[in-house]
Amino acid sequence: MPVSKLKKPVVENKKTLKPLMGYVLVEPSEADTRTASGLYLPETAQEKPAQGKVMACGTDMVLENGKVVSCPVKVGDLVVYKKWGGDEIKLNGVEYKLVKFDDLMAILE
Repeated sequence: MPVSKLKKPVVENKKTLKPLMGYVLVEPSEADTRTASGLYLPETAQEKPAQGKVMACGTDMVLENGKVVSCPVKVGDLVVYKKWGGDEIKLNGVEYKLVKFDDLMAILE
């Protein structure tokens, strides 16, 4: 009886995302599930963090006056962005935020 060759498992198509001019792709940090005193918070009381890790950077942004604004962060930086800034995107089962350069407020070091 011949031994059949093992087939490679079928892997679902993984999509990649490259931000366009003036945008940064951020993976938000996990929300705190406990208070500083140790009390557990229900999901309804957990506040979404306004910080995360930069996963990809878009190209430089060109303003109307012709001035070029380069990306203020690099991949891997931990950043703080405006609470209501950015758009949520779900890609390959992971939630990300697509944030404008203008909505970035600080780099965590």
